[in-house]
Amino acid sequence: MKRTRTAALALAAAALAPVLGQQATAAGGTYLQDPAGGEKTMKSMWTADDMHKVEGQFRFHPGVQYDKVTRPGHPAAPDVERKSGDPETLRWLPAYEFAWSVSDSTVLKRAVTVKEGTHPIVVHAVLRKGGSGGAKVAEVRRELEGKAATGREKVAGDKRIACDTGEYTVEWSVTRTGYGTLTGSLPWNSDCGQYRTAFSSQHGRQG
Repeated sequence: MKRTRTAALALAAAALAPVLGQQATAAGGTYLQDPAGGEKTMKSMWTADDMHKVEGQFRFHPGVQYDKVTRPGHPAAPDVERKSGDPETLRWLPAYEFAWSVSDSTVLKRAVTVKEGTHPIVVHAVLRKGGSGGAKVAEVRRELEGKAATGREKVAGDKRIACDTGEYTVEWSVTRTGYGTLTGSLPWNSDCGQYRTAFSSQHGRQG
C-alpha cells in the first residue's frame, strides 16, 4: 500500500544546504531566498517623490514529496513490517513566500518614516525552465487587500515538478499598488540526488 505525503526531510536538509545554496529552517525544510540573508534582509525602492519606500523579500520552498512503501522488517523480526520513503517516487511541489514592508515619510524626503495603515499588496511569481525567458512551468498571483504595512504571505503552488529535470529560474515581484513594484529572480536546481541518497541510507536499510 502506498500513500502520498509531504516531507520536511530534516536529515537531508543539512546536507543539501551547501550543495543547492538553500537554507535549513528550524523545521528542517529548505528554501532559497532573494535577497540572500536573514529574516529582515530585503530589497527596497523609493517612489519618484522620495516619500514612500517599498521593501520586499522572496522565498522559494521546493517542497519535496514522496510515496511511502511497506518494506520487510529487521532480520531479527522479519514479521514486523515497516514504512519507509520510496526514493523512486520523489518529486517537488513548490510553494512561494513573499514578505513586504511599506514606509511613508511624514515630513522630509527619505526621513522620519512610519509604517502604519493598511495597504493593497500584489504578489506574483513565475517558475521558468532554464534561464529568464524560458518556458513558463508554474505561476502564482495574489491580490491582497487591506494588509498591514509589514507582512508575509506564503502561497501554495499546484504544479508538481519531476526530479532531475534540470535548472529553473524563479521570477518574483511584490507590488504596493500606487507606489511601485520590486522584482527579483533566483535559480533552482531540481536535482534530487541528495534526498535519494538520504532515503536509501536511512530508510532502505535492511540490517
